[in-house]
Amino acid sequence: MTVRAKKHLGQHFLRDENIARKISQTLEPNGQYRHVLEIGPGMGVLTKHLLTREDIETSVIELDRDSVAYLEEHYPELRPRIISGDFLRFDLDTQFNNEPFAVIGNFPYNISSQILFRVLENRHRVPECAGMFQKEVAERVAAKPGSKTYGILSVLLQAWYDISYLFTVHEHVFSPPPKVKSAVIRLRRNATSALACDETLFVAVVKAAFNQRRKTLRNALHAFRVKPEFIGDPVFTLRAERLSVADFVALTNMLERNNELKTD
Repeated sequence: MTVRAKKHLGQHFLRDENIARKISQTLEPNGQYRHVLEIGPGMGVLTKHLLTREDIETSVIELDRDSVAYLEEHYPELRPRIISGDFLRFDLDTQFNNEPFAVIGNFPYNISSQILFRVLENRHRVPECAGMFQKEVAERVAAKPGSKTYGILSVLLQAWYDISYLFTVHEHVFSPPPKVKSAVIRLRRNATSALACDETLFVAVVKAAFNQRRKTLRNALHAFRVKPEFIGDPVFTLRAERLSVADFVALTNMLERNNELKTD
């Protein structure tokens, strides 16, 4: 039995065992967690290598019923830990007794950004995330301030995670081969437990700043109605891509003070 890749699920099955082995070795629990959740295991090319590791206990979540049936047949020891469902909608609070867990996978490219945002929502329980992404997305996540690929995903993830771009993967190692190159990256929780600003406002500021990234912040943040007391700050002459996470935290605090002045 084999599983046919389904285009609507964004499936491209990795065929290179060496790359699968390298991805399985990217996780380093260091006593922080034992549980690992693999997203979209397909026919288990990565799963088989994760199962050989004695320092972790692997569970998988798979939306494709054919893949679930394949895994149940070929990896009977995994059956109690196969979740048939959608990671984006699954209630993660029901898993692992509220203990921390890592996320790994050869992620479906059509939902990879959504997977990262879900990881971010659960950052209090996900100390590490690693896996395969479309190269463009991987570069965006790992980009530094000043880069053309630096954007919303970069800032929000780097606020709570240290990002490592590990290696590039070419198209020919997949079946069917995608039309783009891929890359493996790793996210590890940094020491930030909470940002030194209003985190809801921080997210709003970052999104507004990059939604008009070619404009200076003076224009991109026009909707925030920045008062004269603040608009003269040099930061408003910059474009969003020039600001680090710390700069966005400072900008958020400035805009919070601006809002307080507006209501006085």
